[in-house]
Amino acid sequence: MSFIDDIKLRAKKDIKTIVLPEATDIRTLKAVDIISKDEFCKIVLIGNKEEIAKIANENEFDISKVTIIEPSNSEKYTEYANGFYELRKHKGMTEEKAKELLLDPVFFGMMMLKQNDADGLVSGAAHSTADTLRPALQIIKTAPDTKIVSTFSILDVPNCEYGENGVLGFADCGLNQNPNAEELSEIAISSAKSFEQLTGKEAKVAMLSYSTMGSAKAEEVDKVRTATEFAKTKAPELLIDGEMQLDAAIVPSIAKLKAPESKVAGNANTLVFPELEAGNIGYKLVERLAKAEAYGPICQGIAKPVNDLSRGCKAEDIVGVVAITCVQAQ
Repeated sequence: MSFIDDIKLRAKKDIKTIVLPEATDIRTLKAVDIISKDEFCKIVLIGNKEEIAKIANENEFDISKVTIIEPSNSEKYTEYANGFYELRKHKGMTEEKAKELLLDPVFFGMMMLKQNDADGLVSGAAHSTADTLRPALQIIKTAPDTKIVSTFSILDVPNCEYGENGVLGFADCGLNQNPNAEELSEIAISSAKSFEQLTGKEAKVAMLSYSTMGSAKAEEVDKVRTATEFAKTKAPELLIDGEMQLDAAIVPSIAKLKAPESKVAGNANTLVFPELEAGNIGYKLVERLAKAEAYGPICQGIAKPVNDLSRGCKAEDIVGVVAITCVQAQ
């Protein structure tokens, strides 16, 4: 059974309601059609009902099981606008501005989560990461004890012996540009927990670098080495090691040469990149060249499940992230 098939089965055991605010994007509606057949969650689309129905009918997508909400016509619009104003008035929010912003499907969807009228939200096919996460942080806020919000992606590589039968976690590939050692350690800990929650397997976290266990000396390497030490101190129960090169992290024969004493090297299933540029390039290389199924960016550290999508995503990617969001909401 593939990673995402297992996630869908888990989602079916406790049906959740997920908001999709990009309701006129054809990929979103194709994803809804697939989800309607799989029946692993309830979907709420936010947008103009006539426009959504027109696109769905033209493409023969089944949206009959979906709830569609137009913010301006919703009976909850005034309640949500007032709630948003109360949340943000100390930041200079006015009642008029709150009402204006609540016409935006993403902001409206976030208020649905805030008021417990939905369990999760998935956006990003037609929005930047900032336009998805800004309203999340303004309305949903961060989870307790969160020191940094970050992202995590799951890649399921076909016919692959590495990771957990080809399933690997990548972080951070979507949000934090150049985390310092303290932030990188928090990303590692969050990513380990995300991997374990979604796969049911013990996370083996490799802190990636162009150096393995002191083979190079530079400021960039020192950052990863320090982050590893911080993470081990904060979460000694987790398997986290580094710094190490990618081949030492996932290839057992290379690990024996470069890091023979490491419990992670050669067996890593969760890869933490030193900065965003490397992570984003790395995950897109694996997705395109290895023909991997890529799910994410999955957000870590927000009080309720809100997940981002790559703007280059396919409908099937949206289906997968919706299923993951359901499991997070459980």
